[in-house]
Order: sequence, then C-alpha cells, then structure tokens
Amino acid sequence: MTTENNDTLFPKGNKLPNDWFSGEAFLTPLIARDKNNEFSAGSVSFDAKARTNWHTHPKGQVLLVTEGQGYYQEKNKAAQIIKKGDVINIPENVEHWHGASENTNMTHIAITNYKDDLQVTWLQPVTDEEYQTALQSAHNNT
Repeated sequence: MTTENNDTLFPKGNKLPNDWFSGEAFLTPLIARDKNNEFSAGSVSFDAKARTNWHTHPKGQVLLVTEGQGYYQEKNKAAQIIKKGDVINIPENVEHWHGASENTNMTHIAITNYKDDLQVTWLQPVTDEEYQTALQSAHNNT
C-alpha cells in the first residue's frame, strides 16, 4: 500500500460516524475478516480531542500506536497516556475507550477479533467531563 503523505504510515481514510466517536476520526481498512483470519485490522486516525465511545470486544483487541499521542482508559481505572510505539492488549469484554490527546493527533492500528459475527459492542459516549478527568489522571500517573 502506498501513502499520499510520506509522514504517515497509511492514508487518513474515511470519516467514521459520530454514532461511535466524538470529534473527527478516520479509518483506513487494512485486513478484512476472511476464511484465514478471525479478525480485522485498520488504521484509525483521531484528530486532537477525538475519541471512541465506551465499548467492549467479545474476543479482545490490540492497538499498535503508529503516530502521535493519546489516551486509553478502562472503566473504573485511571487513564494512561499512549504514544507512538506503544502496544495495548485489551482483554475480552473490558469496557474501555481510546483517542487522541487534547493537543495532538493520534493514529493506531486496531486489530480486532471476532466472536461469531460480533467484534464490538458500542456503548455511551465519553463525556467531556470524563475526558477531562481522564487527562488529569493520566498526567498525574506519569
């Protein structure tokens, strides 16, 4: 795959729906589920402050951060700062969210497993208040 911009690993992709994301997030599909792979993979780009809704994965997910800096938070735990080169292994059925920092875009490759025909259950949006609290907790833990 070639890129339009030599500074990025993959193109920014198509805008994702605000049903599942707050702010501007984009997806470049990389691998679709098929007879050989019980997972899909895609490059997800978040503009500053953009983030997923709370959600779970029935068979887990792996995030490979390729650009920028952002946050990852599991329900009832402190958020953590994630940055280029980090690998986040998300256990099955753990409620969580991830997204960009307040000043920096962030891109990760998401590798998401399927259980039967399901790979994600979308939940409520991460509120601005939850996001601000997460930022504070992440920075206090560094």
